[in-house]
Amino acid sequence: MWKPDRNDNTPLYRQISEYIGQRIRYGEYPPGHKLPSERKLAAELQVNRSTVVQAYEELRAAGLIESAVGFGTRVAAGKWGIAPKPALNWHAYEKSGSFLPNVPLIRRIREQIRANPGLIDFASGELSPDLFPNESFQRLWRGNPYTGHLGYDDPQGYEPLRETLANFLREYHGIRATASSILITSGSQQSLFLITQCLLSPGDAVAIEDPSYCYSLPMFQSAGLRIFPLPVADEHGIDPGHLISLHRQHRIRMIFVNPNFQNPTGTVLSPPRRVKLLETAAELGIPVVEDDPFSLTAFNGHPPAPLKALDTAGNVIYIGSLSKIAASGFRIGWMAAPHSVVRRLADARQQMDFGLSAIPQWIAAKLLDSTADFEAHLASLRQALLHKRNLLVSALNEQFEGSVEFDIPQGGLTLWCKMTAPAGDEQLLEKAVRRGVVYMPGSVYGSGRGYVRLSFARPSSDKIADGVSRLADAVRSPH
Repeated sequence: MWKPDRNDNTPLYRQISEYIGQRIRYGEYPPGHKLPSERKLAAELQVNRSTVVQAYEELRAAGLIESAVGFGTRVAAGKWGIAPKPALNWHAYEKSGSFLPNVPLIRRIREQIRANPGLIDFASGELSPDLFPNESFQRLWRGNPYTGHLGYDDPQGYEPLRETLANFLREYHGIRATASSILITSGSQQSLFLITQCLLSPGDAVAIEDPSYCYSLPMFQSAGLRIFPLPVADEHGIDPGHLISLHRQHRIRMIFVNPNFQNPTGTVLSPPRRVKLLETAAELGIPVVEDDPFSLTAFNGHPPAPLKALDTAGNVIYIGSLSKIAASGFRIGWMAAPHSVVRRLADARQQMDFGLSAIPQWIAAKLLDSTADFEAHLASLRQALLHKRNLLVSALNEQFEGSVEFDIPQGGLTLWCKMTAPAGDEQLLEKAVRRGVVYMPGSVYGSGRGYVRLSFARPSSDKIADGVSRLADAVRSPH
């Protein structure tokens, strides 16, 4: 986020007015665009409120903005001598289209994280940079730099990576797949997007765990799908028996599950329920989409077997990714599905982006092929995540003294907590942000009101106790 330069001789208020004026003249802030309040902008830019007041006064004098009680401060709707014709109404376009924006709370959290790098971040469900296998990446690159094709690749993805993934899925997950049944994607979210856009139609009913990370993704609503919850009943995950009644009422077309260290609850679907879910789905003729980003983080080194490994009917589409076990910015994901489905989705993905860059796919293939490097990374990752989880559990027990409830996860990146807090989700989040800590309210994941999701993977170990202390202060304080 832009900030005024305190070393510049130009007064701060003038820098602010010039910056906003430029955004208006460039059309980035169209007529009617609402600007932040004086107090909010002052906090974001870390200046006195009087500085923002002076900047806004200068912009008002130039006819660029206008303010009114109950209306706020907005870009002027009339002509201010710089546009001979009425400006295009971009707001009408912003509100059009079928792809919905992110949940407001999530947008607010991400804005705060970008604007305040010093925030203790329990919100981001990703690894901290020190957990990335940077040395392995560099060693693999130095040892044998990429000299292959740099044109458009196979729409299914880099073939050597798909061959490597077929071996990887068999060795680490017990999944039998061939290169022709694997599609490389830019992470799990692109896999889900392709499925919701290409295999389902507006009005179709889908079953999703509740709470679930899927509720925080507007792509389901954007696709016009009707979402029905499968409650995470207890520490053993969803009860597949609920699927029968759901299907009877709504004709469920697809089931989305995250059975291993489920996001956000951390639960692992029990073996009997896995068998029952697969049997029920097969009897009803419903495909199951299994999102499995966390299983290799199992702290005991023995990951639970995916549903796909038990699937004898060919009903499961399996989604995986390196985002949670290597690096979130790597953007390498995959999907194992029937070949006809893979071809359909590969065609759609080719229309979107003509495929991923070959270079990160090449590095991913080298990393997964390098058993020693990959095993060493996994062992180090599990140890670090376990240490961070223990620090978080210890800090919660010390700071909240029994006023918070949680089950201790045996893998994954997050902890799901039920809190006794007088404030609602938005009010508590704002109080926490003012104290320099951020997290994910449970409500963004479905029916999890009164809950919070705390990521122990993102903050550094030396910040975890301090972050919990700040969160506890936000819970206890009336303001």
